[in-house]
Amino acid sequence: MPRRTDSEYLAYVEGRIAGLRRAAYLFCGDSHAADDVVQETLTKLYSRWPGITQVENLDAYVHTMLVRVFLDERRRGWWKVALLDWLPERAAGPATDRAEDRSVIRTALLTLPPRQRAVVVLRYLFDLPVNEVAQILGCSPGTVKSQCSHGLDRLRQTFDQTALTVPDRS
Repeated sequence: MPRRTDSEYLAYVEGRIAGLRRAAYLFCGDSHAADDVVQETLTKLYSRWPGITQVENLDAYVHTMLVRVFLDERRRGWWKVALLDWLPERAAGPATDRAEDRSVIRTALLTLPPRQRAVVVLRYLFDLPVNEVAQILGCSPGTVKSQCSHGLDRLRQTFDQTALTVPDRS
């Protein structure tokens, strides 16, 4: 069986990096953390690249790696936190309703536990079927369905609370 080449790896990464960053950002809620998750995923992929010729669905394989790296990062806890003696500046985004909507959704997603967040993002923002999400997360389809249900209930509660506290603009 022929081994995969570095040029094939580069072509694959160039074609998928935007989607991987988007997924990682939705998981993490922070662009810097998302970049770290993508970088670690792509590093692991590169180390395995020559030998993964038998993988049928490479995208599902990489999404599985991405989710596992994200969940591993969440488990590591406090020791990875950088303590600074100054506050970093935040980049100001465009002041449009669409940006505000994205911010509300991102904030609501961050209220979910990491595994529920991964399920909701993969199911509803990436439109993956239940069986594929179950395969990526290494759990049963029933677990995916229950995590979706609990996650959506929690998001509804968050959005209901947000709707009560957001002033009317009319």
